[in-house]
Amino acid sequence: MTISTSAFIAIARTGRSITKTVSPRVTFPSISLLSHHDDHLYRLSSNTVLRAYTVSPRLAKKAWDPSLDQYKYWNREDSKKGEASYVLDMSPESIQKEARILCLAAENDDANNPLTKGVLPFGAKLLKSGVAPDDFDHASIKEQRPNVLFVSPSCPHARHQLPKMLRLFPSIDWIHVRSAGIDFLESEELPVVLTARPNLVMTNAKGQFSSSLAEYVMMACAYFAKDIPRLLRQKGAKVWHDFDITELRGKTMGIVGYGDIGRAAAKLASVYGMRVVALRRNPAKSEFDPICDEVYGTGKDALQKLMSVSDYVVCSAPSTVETRGMVNADAFKASKADQVFINLGRGPVVDENALLESLKNKTLRGAALDVFATEPLPPDHEFWDMDNVLISPHNMDKTATFMHEATEFFVNENLPRFVLGDALLNPVDPSLGY
Repeated sequence: MTISTSAFIAIARTGRSITKTVSPRVTFPSISLLSHHDDHLYRLSSNTVLRAYTVSPRLAKKAWDPSLDQYKYWNREDSKKGEASYVLDMSPESIQKEARILCLAAENDDANNPLTKGVLPFGAKLLKSGVAPDDFDHASIKEQRPNVLFVSPSCPHARHQLPKMLRLFPSIDWIHVRSAGIDFLESEELPVVLTARPNLVMTNAKGQFSSSLAEYVMMACAYFAKDIPRLLRQKGAKVWHDFDITELRGKTMGIVGYGDIGRAAAKLASVYGMRVVALRRNPAKSEFDPICDEVYGTGKDALQKLMSVSDYVVCSAPSTVETRGMVNADAFKASKADQVFINLGRGPVVDENALLESLKNKTLRGAALDVFATEPLPPDHEFWDMDNVLISPHNMDKTATFMHEATEFFVNENLPRFVLGDALLNPVDPSLGY
């Protein structure tokens, strides 16, 4: 008896009943257990794998069910690591297609070492690295029909190189971006190219940077709640004056852009006893989210409502055509008294002149800013001289290994899925910008 390499059984447990869906071509040999893994991986024969899936509670994340939206996105804390790699290692004959990879990145970008110098999954091969199409325009490469393009933010003028690469290599099926934001790839040419390639898939490194940024959010909240600037001044002056501080417990955190970063911040805020409200394009996706107390849609009215009820506002929205300048003077005028504004998404999302005025007139208590419209922040900018502004140089997710981990996600999680013919994690809609 045999089973095709693409056949599987999906077992879904609903209450006490069990439903089995079986490929019509399946006949069953004797089953020998490969591993008593959480996803119940079984070997049926020397050249097939039977994967049985037990559905976890609705809110739990599980990478293997691509039909459920919450399973499509990676989070380094919550997602199970190496499921697809395990299948591929144990059954390399399950390969559905090869991954022939081109890497668009600066030559000295050692964060790409897991791809350029590491061991790749079965069926994956790096063909060439370079920074521009001229580095790849060789007959030998074209003959191999590259189908994967890895794009690093280190690539100079990547926004201009990407459309050219796609035209040069029409065989590319998948673009993976090593960062969470894709605004560095925006160009007038790219939508034209993508419109002609409707089946081309783009993914990113969403979920790799969220935990460190969430820690920054709570540090920024405490910076103002405990009046750290005053403590530092008193220490410098050797002055012992006690004063009242503010609790975070019971305060409201408003999150503008409730994606993976926003939710990571909400998770920590809820541990502190804070109430969480959020904006997101599709509020229904957070209907059963236990850490978000209220979710509004997008738009001017929703933003002003969030600003009016929040003690701390975290802006984690991506920079897109729709979001640029979204947090404007009207939004700040609606701010709750003594509010602290934290921006860790993208600088252009915030009208900095309106923010500056709100800080001067004390509409806002303070601001913690990790991102700016112009980076580096010019030395003559007024933010530098304001006691109620905490400035960091867009580095609050920059751990020693953060970009290496982003490349490891590509190599260890998405590449095996591509080779196995499974749905990729972290799909991006270039037309939306995230």
